[in-house]
Amino acid sequence: MAAPYSVATSDRASHEKDKVPSKEDVPAGVVQMRVDGRGDEEMLTDVTEEVDGVFGAQGSEPGQVNYRSVGWVSTSILLMKSQIGLGVLAIPSVFHTLGLAPGIIILVVIGALTTYADWYIGMFKLKHPQVYSVSDCGQLMFGKVGGELFGIAYWLLMTLISGSAFLGLSVALNAISMHGTCTAVFVAVAAVATLPLASLRRLERIKWIGWIGLVSMLVSILLVTIAVGAGGRPSLAPQEGPYDLNIVIWGKPNFADAMNAVANILLAYAGTAAFLPIASEMRDPRDYPKAVLACQGFVTAFYLAIGCVVYLYAGQYVASPALGTAGVLLKRIAYGLAIPGLLAAAVIYTHLPAKWIFVRALRNSHHLTHSTKTHWLVWLACTGGCVLFSYVVASAVPVFNGLVGLVGALFGSFFSLTAVAIMWFYDMKPRFRIAEKRTVGFWLLVALNSFIVVAGLFIMVGGTYGSIVSIIAGYEGGRPWSCADNSGSV
Repeated sequence: MAAPYSVATSDRASHEKDKVPSKEDVPAGVVQMRVDGRGDEEMLTDVTEEVDGVFGAQGSEPGQVNYRSVGWVSTSILLMKSQIGLGVLAIPSVFHTLGLAPGIIILVVIGALTTYADWYIGMFKLKHPQVYSVSDCGQLMFGKVGGELFGIAYWLLMTLISGSAFLGLSVALNAISMHGTCTAVFVAVAAVATLPLASLRRLERIKWIGWIGLVSMLVSILLVTIAVGAGGRPSLAPQEGPYDLNIVIWGKPNFADAMNAVANILLAYAGTAAFLPIASEMRDPRDYPKAVLACQGFVTAFYLAIGCVVYLYAGQYVASPALGTAGVLLKRIAYGLAIPGLLAAAVIYTHLPAKWIFVRALRNSHHLTHSTKTHWLVWLACTGGCVLFSYVVASAVPVFNGLVGLVGALFGSFFSLTAVAIMWFYDMKPRFRIAEKRTVGFWLLVALNSFIVVAGLFIMVGGTYGSIVSIIAGYEGGRPWSCADNSGSV
């Protein structure tokens, strides 16, 4: 990326002195200003000041908050942590519902489609530097009403995922303490622990949480995988005598169960909605494709390995969340190791919707990038409000699989698939009017994006139905703000 400030002196050829840099010469989101010289000798000075399309001037003014500060490696870690979390914990049980073969096929297909969508998110950002979240994309494409609808859906997706993380943390605390206190208390503890960390203002300041959270989840999941693969008896299996794993290669689930399972897989890739605001805080958004490919390649391989190994060695006794699959001792150890990862998910998915409201409220004002009293009051109100909403959701829906599936189906399918394909059609509108641009490759992309739109809408409708059925059935064993132990198969 070009240095924030560059100077072109008078030794340039005279015919170049009035040349204005082309758009291609300037990094995305940067405005270049020309200042002409003084005195008898004209001096041409090109001052390239980072004026971000979202956060405004990103210079070194005292007291100013520089949001654009995350490198591509740290970005890839934040993207991985946005993906690896609650979704992977449901994959082994999804394989049992769908059958191992259909489960693998669906996971690979969804992984490929979301990788394409995640990549195009970055391309859309480069073409439209002013967009910060999918809300901005909605407004760009469909006007104010579109922006409002996209924004509300985005906020709900982020806060519902955070609520799922609160629920996951309550499961972990119950498992470690052997249900040491009321589950409703553990949900509240998760919310209280999340608030101060989510209130750190820049993603660059919370990237270390992403690193720790990613390592935490990887180690805990690998521990369970190794323990189950080494022949340990699953915690839900009969603890004495023989038992049948009942491995299902081709499942025969009813429609509701099948769609809930597909929605659970989609949630494992539902971090797409978080990718745009993360890309917006990169030092150079043009490095975004490298971060996406590193993230998606690792995530898909990890999901396949974990899902297959845990299911093949646990079978019908696989727990959901998957960390409860091993014996009681290993279950407690695994959940203990997973706490930083679950907390990191709660922090990231609280920070992002809070940042969206914050940017929306203070955009184009001095308070957005300066530590004024208004700046802090608005920011803390945003994080506090998001935490409160997520806490209410986590307490009101005590069914892990149902809540995870509902989030994945209702909003994850739209933002991970449908919305991104619509963005592609928006950008490609001019090509439909130019005959020479309508190549075979172009029509293949039209077909691909049309399929993504239809598939996303189908999963949204079918998955939402399946998740609601699952939640209703789950209420037979749990109630809102329940004190019951939720660390079994929930």
